[in-house]
Amino acid sequence: MHATPLEHLPTPMLLVRLDRVRANLARMDELLAPHGGLARWRPHVKTAKVPEVLELLLARGLLRFKCATTREARVLLELAERRSEPIDLLVAYAHRGANLARIAELARLYPRHRLSMLSEESSHARALAERGLGVFVDLDPQMGRSGIALGERARIREVALAAGPALRGWHAYEGHVRATTAVERRSACTPLFDELADLAQALGTREHETITSGTPSFVEALEHRGLAALQHTISPGIVVYWDHNSAALGLQGFRCAASVLARVISKPRAQRVTVDAGSKSVDASVADPCVSVAGWPGLVAARPSEEHLPLDVRSGPTPALGELLELEPRHVCPMVNLAERCAL
Repeated sequence: MHATPLEHLPTPMLLVRLDRVRANLARMDELLAPHGGLARWRPHVKTAKVPEVLELLLARGLLRFKCATTREARVLLELAERRSEPIDLLVAYAHRGANLARIAELARLYPRHRLSMLSEESSHARALAERGLGVFVDLDPQMGRSGIALGERARIREVALAAGPALRGWHAYEGHVRATTAVERRSACTPLFDELADLAQALGTREHETITSGTPSFVEALEHRGLAALQHTISPGIVVYWDHNSAALGLQGFRCAASVLARVISKPRAQRVTVDAGSKSVDASVADPCVSVAGWPGLVAARPSEEHLPLDVRSGPTPALGELLELEPRHVCPMVNLAERCAL
C-alpha cells in the first residue's frame, strides 16, 4: 500500500477512510457492550466488501457474518482462512442452481469454516443439508420480500424438520421498519419481535440462533427482552461505512467513512456546477438528493445521469472548475458495489 495525493487519483473514485471505519467499529463495541458484546453482532458484509475492511472486522474478533453473493462469500472465506479461528458465515439468500452449487463448493474448499444458507421450502432445506450446509429458516416479519410469514407455523415447522440436524435457527429481517424516531420504530418492531421470540421458543432450542435487524432497528432488537433470552444476533452492515439515510434515524456516534471523489467538470449556468460522477458511481435510485457534498452545505445534488451529477449552488461559494469534491452517500451499499476499485 502506498500514499497517493487525492489530486493524483482518477475520478470518480471510491474513498474509504480507515480511521472512520475503526471509529465506527468502536462505536458498535460501545452499543453492544451492555447486550453481550460482539457475540450479538453478525454483520452483513454486502456493504463492507473491501478485503482490507473485512480484515478490520476479523481483527476485532468478529467470527459470525452474513453475505448475499457467492463472490462475497469467497472473498471473506479466503481472508478467514489465513487466521487461526474459523468463521460462521450465513449466506442470507436462498440460492438455487449454479449459485447453490458454488456455495457448496466453497464449503468443500474451506471445511474449517461453517457455512449456512436461508431456506423457506422443505425440498430446498433438504438439499442444503445433503450438501453439508446449515439451514436458517427464512421468516417474513411482514416485509413481503422473502421468507415464510411468522403466522404460518405449520409451514415453518415443515422446513425445520426437512433440515433435520442441519437446522441452525431462524432469520427475520424487518427492513421495512424505517421510522425516524426510536419510539416509532419500537412501536412497529415490538409485536414482530414478540411473535418471533415466541416462535423460536416453541419450535427451537437454546442452540438455535435467531437473527434479526439491519441498521434501522438493531438497537430496538437488542433491547427486546424476549430476543435477549434467546441466542439472538443482529446483522447491521451499513454501520461500518455509515450513510445519510442512517444518520436520519437519530443514531449517534457514527461518521461517513465511504465517499466518492469527483471533480468539477462544467459550469453549465449560473449557480450550477457538474461533477464527473453519475449513476454509475453513486446510488441514483434513492430519493433526491442522492448524495451530500462534504464540507459544502450550500451545494445540493440534482438528478444524476450516467456520467454527470449537477450540483445547485443554494448558498455560499461556487466550486471552481477542476476542484475535487467528496460525495457522501444517502445510501452507501450500491455505491460501494458500483466501484471497481477504491482508495483507502
